[in-house]
Amino acid sequence: MSTLSRLARAEWGSLYSAVRAGLVARRWRAAPMTLAAVCLTAAFQFVQNQSWGYQFVQNIGCVRAEDPLWLALLRTPLSLFVPALDLPVWGALAQILLVFGIAEICLGWWRTLVIGYVATLAGTLYARVGIELGYDNWFGLPASDAQVADTGPSAAVVGLAVFVCWRYRAYFTAALVVVLMVVEVLFKNNLAGKEHLAAIGAVLVLCLLSSVRHRGRGGRSGSGRSGTAGSGLPPIRS
Repeated sequence: MSTLSRLARAEWGSLYSAVRAGLVARRWRAAPMTLAAVCLTAAFQFVQNQSWGYQFVQNIGCVRAEDPLWLALLRTPLSLFVPALDLPVWGALAQILLVFGIAEICLGWWRTLVIGYVATLAGTLYARVGIELGYDNWFGLPASDAQVADTGPSAAVVGLAVFVCWRYRAYFTAALVVVLMVVEVLFKNNLAGKEHLAAIGAVLVLCLLSSVRHRGRGGRSGSGRSGTAGSGLPPIRS
């Protein structure tokens, strides 16, 4: 086995095994939520490009920092599935199918939704903080960004990618995602890029909480038995 193969196996072996086992066992039924999310995103794309549907989609799923906070919080869950009008929809669909699909197989559908929502919500709330800080602050945003439509799955996708890579010990891949998002902000200092960093920050907090939780469980179970309890391997849901 070549060095490259060994490195690939060490980085993605556990993740590949979990995804493959889920697909072999259940095929398309392994990720029903992901398939529903793809269909919902495609439906939103179709409706918002119709003269009769644009305002409807804006009213239920478009978030702007200038909106009242309660309204933004109500719209945030659906905003995740509303594709950005200035980007090709196939990109959003591919991101959801790949990253949401892998996450659903490995983590389960409800954990995938919770992590995706936390990442999206972190970006939504950051936009308000960034505008308050102002453009002169590196962490801030120009006041004009308050009117920018903030939709799409990208923050959730970035957050899920980092969490799944962390859970399955693909640490280099997780670090690479973080570095790419930082580079994005350095070269294109805009609302979307900084929201991605906010999403990563929120997910890293979830990783820390999950690590503490599993460590506590391992300590309790290890006090009464030996074996796999202290192995430190991540739990795999196939």
